[in-house]
Amino acid sequence: MTTTQNELMEATYVALCKHGYASLRMQDIAAESSKSKGTLHYHYDSKQELLSAFLAYLYDSFVARIDALEADSPDERLRALIETVLSPRDEETEQEFRTALLEIKAQGPYDDEFRVQLEAFDRLLHDRLETTLLDGQERGTFRDDFDAEPIADFLVTVLNGAQTRHVAVGHPPEQTRVQLLDYVDRHLVAATDADATNGTDDADAAEERSP
Repeated sequence: MTTTQNELMEATYVALCKHGYASLRMQDIAAESSKSKGTLHYHYDSKQELLSAFLAYLYDSFVARIDALEADSPDERLRALIETVLSPRDEETEQEFRTALLEIKAQGPYDDEFRVQLEAFDRLLHDRLETTLLDGQERGTFRDDFDAEPIADFLVTVLNGAQTRHVAVGHPPEQTRVQLLDYVDRHLVAATDADATNGTDDADAAEERSP
């Protein structure tokens, strides 16, 4: 991507936050950059083509973000993935941007190119989650009695739903994040020897209290 195209992508982000998808005009994007509307049309024939390029730009940015996650274990990597999706970097602009992005997602059923690109986001997140779960099972970090593929699918559904619910009705993604991390602890992380010992002690104590 050239310097000019990168600047236009950043301008598209700002313009989307300000105007939303439906009201966005090419002129709005040009106004957020140092380039003219003519330069914008030189690179992109239409709003649809520009937004398609913008989705590709977001995809590359998302790949870079998750590739840069610092995690020493599958458990840490899984939590970091959840945090990355549900923890906004800038609360105010992120809310505006997610609203605009939801508008773009709503075009998926009617625009084949948008749908293919949106599916790529889902597939990337699903594959990274599934790979992390399988890695954790091989290392003994996660329990070995669940199928990683449907669990990854479930997590993607919850993460996407949390973002949509946040935009549509203002439900804080922080609540979903807390619940998902609790789910990881309760249902995915393998029990340690200490957990097993504590469980035995609790059972013995309960038996002693029984009449």
